[in-house]
Amino acid sequence: MNKCYLGIDIGSISTKGVIIDEDNKILASGYIWTKGNPIKAVKDLLKILREQFNDEDYKIVNVGTTGSARKLIGAMLSASTVKNEITAHAIGTISKYPNVKTILEIGGQDSKIIIVEDKIVTDYAMNTLCAAGTGSFLSSQAKRLDVDVEDFGKIALTSKNPTKIAARCTVFAESDLVHKAGSGYKKEDIIAGLCRSIVLNYLNNVGKGKKIKSPIVFQGGVSKNIGVVKAFEDVLNEKIIVDENSHLMGALGVAILSKQEKEEHIFDFNIIDLEFETKAIECQKCPNHCEIITIKKDNKIIDSWGNRCERGTI
Repeated sequence: MNKCYLGIDIGSISTKGVIIDEDNKILASGYIWTKGNPIKAVKDLLKILREQFNDEDYKIVNVGTTGSARKLIGAMLSASTVKNEITAHAIGTISKYPNVKTILEIGGQDSKIIIVEDKIVTDYAMNTLCAAGTGSFLSSQAKRLDVDVEDFGKIALTSKNPTKIAARCTVFAESDLVHKAGSGYKKEDIIAGLCRSIVLNYLNNVGKGKKIKSPIVFQGGVSKNIGVVKAFEDVLNEKIIVDENSHLMGALGVAILSKQEKEEHIFDFNIIDLEFETKAIECQKCPNHCEIITIKKDNKIIDSWGNRCERGTI
């Protein structure tokens, strides 16, 4: 029986997962929307992975989680490894592109930049305050223009004269888009302008002050938009690398990290059939009044966090 490893990257917008073998080859993968319910999303993701998984030749011996809900899902899956997104994305990218120096990542609601030297993260930045450079912003503008977001990139590439769209923030960008559309600008030019505004917003906020060097790898859901990729190449005047699994790099990275754990914890897909429940409790044991989050498995508390002193433990 061959050993393999499960990595899950669960964010506010999407949930990603991979199963890898000892050589980091992806044996199964999945990408779905979180829809505000991370526990259900992970169960649905596991069903997708189980359909692709060969349990006669492989067994999952460790699990890793990353993303905004990493602690919750880590408790749910008894994960051996729970890591932040910066570490997970860096490890996943370096495993495929050992010489990478700059990692650009744009997800559904946040974005990040990671600077790498000799396979070591030397600097990074994240943007969680403004959504103008993220996938959710792109999706909302696609709806406004009555265009499928999947077609955004292809349409952008047909533009010969991209419209200048304000890139300072979501409000300014949306206002400028409405104005330009009402002024008669071509839709393809507006879309190309939006792709460029996303790049400029990203570089002016997340990438401000960072030394962006080649090789540059672009990942996250927005990396699948060829219009944004082209805009990055035009603005930076550099070749942008987009891996076929660019949307899975965080999951890949945390799966690789789970391999480093000395103890093994065999994973069973039957966890899909168990009932999990989370609850927030305001502790009254001291003036801090900490909000403690508990997670139950079949009505039994399996973990809790949020307390700032030992009196708040459950």
